[in-house]
Amino acid sequence: MTGGSRGIGRAICLELARNGSYVIIKLPLQHKGSSRHTWVDSSRRRNGEIVCFDVANQKETARNIDALLIQHEAIDILVNNAGETADSLFVLMSSDEWTKVLNTSLQGFYNVTKPVLMKMVNRKHGFIVTISSVSARLGHRGQANYSAGKAGLEGACRSLASEVARLGIRVNVVAPGLIETEMLQAVPQDMIKQIIPMGRVGLPEEVARVVRFLCSEDASYITGQVIAVNGGMI
Repeated sequence: MTGGSRGIGRAICLELARNGSYVIIKLPLQHKGSSRHTWVDSSRRRNGEIVCFDVANQKETARNIDALLIQHEAIDILVNNAGETADSLFVLMSSDEWTKVLNTSLQGFYNVTKPVLMKMVNRKHGFIVTISSVSARLGHRGQANYSAGKAGLEGACRSLASEVARLGIRVNVVAPGLIETEMLQAVPQDMIKQIIPMGRVGLPEEVARVVRFLCSEDASYITGQVIAVNGGMI
């Protein structure tokens, strides 16, 4: 699980742990020093593991994932949630702002998914879920880089799904809308609710349950899909 420290990512980690998964959480480098984490709920106690590296750095990512695969032999579920924003109007956007966001989303997807996928192919089993955004289809001012990255992820996952569908590997995308996270705290709630047909923002747990479903045998005939969790926005 990349990007699992807070918000939607943390909710996904908890949901998968409650359903029996041993969760390996990839956190940014600033969290380095934390090596273990335990997820706790009322019914069971599950151990999880924290690793810290930059998904945009291919060599660093490969080294860390190779070590994990040696330690655990296999990764059955991969959730790509690492993302970054650097908002600016396109005419004012620097090359660094453009590259930084795309390196984390698209290059990070490649760097993490490829080595994990190789093991899944060998075992002919695996679930890959990538977290996109309503921004992939509904453009927002100042987010050309973010929208490009998320739209690119959707396209990549559709292509990848067609490549591995006969190898026992399912690849899907979950595209959340406006979800109750830190990113929305500064935005007036009344303004947000006006653009959502259901009249409320979503909860991280609502996104997490969709991810858990896609990683279960209940979704055995679903692959190559983008599942929108957005209250009916589009």
